[in-house]
Formats: sequence, C-alpha cells, structure tokens
Amino acid sequence: MGGPPKAFADARRSLASLLEQNGLAPGSRLIVAVSGGSDSMALAHAALFVGKRSGYPVTTVTVDHGIRPGSRGEAERVAHTMLEWGASEARVTSINVAATAGAGPEGAARSGRYSAIAREVAGAGGAAPQFADAPGASHAPRAAVLLGHTLDDQAETVLLGLGRGSGARSLAGMAPAGPLPEHPEVLALRPLLAIRRADLRQALRREGISWVDDPTNELGGPWRSADGSALTRASIRHSALPALVEALGPGTVEALARTASLLRQDADCLDSLAAQELGKYEENCAFDSADSRPVSIPWLLSLEGALRSRVLRALAQKAGARELSARHSAALEKLITGPGGYHVADLPGVRAVRNGPRLSFERIG
Repeated sequence: MGGPPKAFADARRSLASLLEQNGLAPGSRLIVAVSGGSDSMALAHAALFVGKRSGYPVTTVTVDHGIRPGSRGEAERVAHTMLEWGASEARVTSINVAATAGAGPEGAARSGRYSAIAREVAGAGGAAPQFADAPGASHAPRAAVLLGHTLDDQAETVLLGLGRGSGARSLAGMAPAGPLPEHPEVLALRPLLAIRRADLRQALRREGISWVDDPTNELGGPWRSADGSALTRASIRHSALPALVEALGPGTVEALARTASLLRQDADCLDSLAAQELGKYEENCAFDSADSRPVSIPWLLSLEGALRSRVLRALAQKAGARELSARHSAALEKLITGPGGYHVADLPGVRAVRNGPRLSFERIG
C-alpha cells in the first residue's frame, strides 16, 4: 500500500495549514515538544516530514520531570531517536516538579513543562517568537511550539471545564493556534487536535514506531491527589469518558470536541466585542496612571453581563492578575453590583478596589 497512514497524512496537512494561517514562512523554527508518548512521537514524525519538505528547521525538546527512576535515560533515548529522524537539534531539559508543587502534581508538572519549553524557544533562535500581529513584529524567521494534543485530549478538556463550572471559555477547550499556556509571548500550534489517539497509534504501529506509555497518566500511577484518589485527568480519561461513550454511543468524543469548537467561536466573538467596548472607553477617558486604571462603575453596569465579565477580566489582567477563575470573576461582579463606598477584592497578583463610583486595580505581591 502506497502513501503514509491516513492519520499521518492528516497530521501533515494540518501542520502545513497552521503554518500558513499563522504567517510562519519557511525558515521559521519549529520547536516540537516530544515526551516519547504516542501522540508526541506522531507529532514529531509529521513535523520532521513537513520541515524537511518545506524548509522549516525542527528542534525537539524532551522534558524530564524526574518523578520516576530512569526518566532521564528515557528522555535521552527519545532525543537520540529525534536526531536519527533528522531533527536539527534534540534537547533534553530537566525540571523540579516538587519545587513548584503549589498547584498539585498535575498543575506543577504542566507549569514546569511549559516554562522549560518557553526557555528552549528563546534559546533556539536567539530571540523569543512573535505573533504575526504583535507590535514591532519583524520579517525575520520566527518560531512556534508544536504540542501533541489530540481530539481525545480536547474531549477530556471539555469535561474538565464542565466540572469546574467556569463558563463558555473553559468549555471551549484548546485552540489549534494560540499562546502557549502561561507564556503569551510564545506561539503554540496543535496540529493533532482533530485526530483520534487510537488512529495515531495505529499509524505508528504500521510504520514500526514504538512509544513510551507514561505511568503517571494511568489510574494507578505514582502521582495521587491530596485525598489519595487518582489524578483528575487520569480519572476522566480512564473512567468518565469511557462511561459517557458507553452511555451515549460512538461519536461522543467527536461531539465533545465539536462543542468546544462552537463555543470557542462564541467566546472569541464576545471577547472581541468586549475589547471593542473597552477600547472605546479608554479612548474617551484618561487614566490616572498605568497601574490604577480607574474605571466608571456606572459604565461597567451599562454593559451586558457577558461583556462586562470579560471587560473586568481584561482590566484585571492588564493590571497583572494571573489565572483568574470563575470565583474571581464572581468577586469582581459582586464588587461593582454591591453597595457603594469603599470595598476591595483580592485576586491573584492584584487587588480590585471600589471607591464610590470608580473601580481600580492595584498590583500586589
């Protein structure tokens, strides 16, 4: 049988399309996050094919979380394979998950991994990448991180968002292209987001490519939640999602991913409208300083709720707020709809201050 397996062909087409859509011309560097698992091995295979054919240098980055014996050796073997496959560079970097474990093992590992990748991006081309519409963006070759999230990961993310009750943006899942989580200066692409994991594994088997199954992704893995139960995503992957498929039938995973896509369109539209409202307000009102940014509460109350919540979030983030949750958004809403006078609400990194008819944000911490 001629030609690559369908999943590989789909991955190559998806990557080529994302590169074109995001203005990444030949010569731009592709930084591929490769753990050695099936998804990332399939991603690296597609990236190296597209890179060689179309002139994109490919650097792979394997992050050793150091959570189990032999992990460094596994990472180095993955890097060696990437060089054999034709990567320009294959880097291995280590992180200390325990040092950042305030968010729990899953969150700490994710944050550490993205930070390590962002550092490698900056070092790969000598400068951090820029989005095409970023102020001052040059015509020099740029860079993008490639992440191996699949359609299955998207469905899991939708269920995670549903459980958190954080609204449409949380249910919108992951975007095919957008900022690397926690590192908005870095462009991240997800070429496998419409492809099932099982199809990728079938393609890998057909091509004789092996992969490593990380035990931390299993229900009985070495990491546990604070109460001793399995990690949330592992529980969704191995229990909740299969139960949904059994109850609702085949196509459930695809339906969840389709829901994410539709909600992302809606959320993007509302975000755009909120940005327009805030832009018009800022054009007509002078702020006291870059840090305080006092805003008229009567103006905020004149906005529709869906726009107001997004404007409040944007104002808080401009002032330096980090990782705002639904609880934080509710605190902001209560602050401006409650009784007048002087009131405050502490958010991650900033304090929201109501003083009569005005709202401002002060950086803290």
